[in-house]
Amino acid sequence: MNDLQEALRREIWRSLVEQQSVFLATADGDQPKLRPVTLIRLKNRLFVATGTHDAKVKQITQNPKAELCLLVEEEEKKGTIRAECIAELVKDPNLKAEAYHNVPFMKEFWSNPQDPSYALIELRPTNFEYMRPGSMEAVRIRA
Repeated sequence: MNDLQEALRREIWRSLVEQQSVFLATADGDQPKLRPVTLIRLKNRLFVATGTHDAKVKQITQNPKAELCLLVEEEEKKGTIRAECIAELVKDPNLKAEAYHNVPFMKEFWSNPQDPSYALIELRPTNFEYMRPGSMEAVRIRA
């Protein structure tokens, strides 16, 4: 990997903060499904908290390929970070508890980390497509 790609990768990860709104796409059969979610960055890993009966849980169980898109802005110029991901339901109760206790909004939806309606999805990026704010060209790099 060259120095430019490594610099871009670091720039991308700096943009992925502790909690932020992103768009997450999953597949329902042959139809993409896109929705806003709160992306959680914890220990340099990416997660989404959701209800166990939400459609995205069923969709990633059937097809783990997902994509997230973050709109980035710098000095009134806009850009995007897209990440192709492999999504997986988190089974580790300690990791689910750590996320629950570090993300205040979760307490609004679930009573505790063992709440059976609480699901945590890990998103593992495989590739990034980055359009820097103000650029008209996207750069694709391995995650």
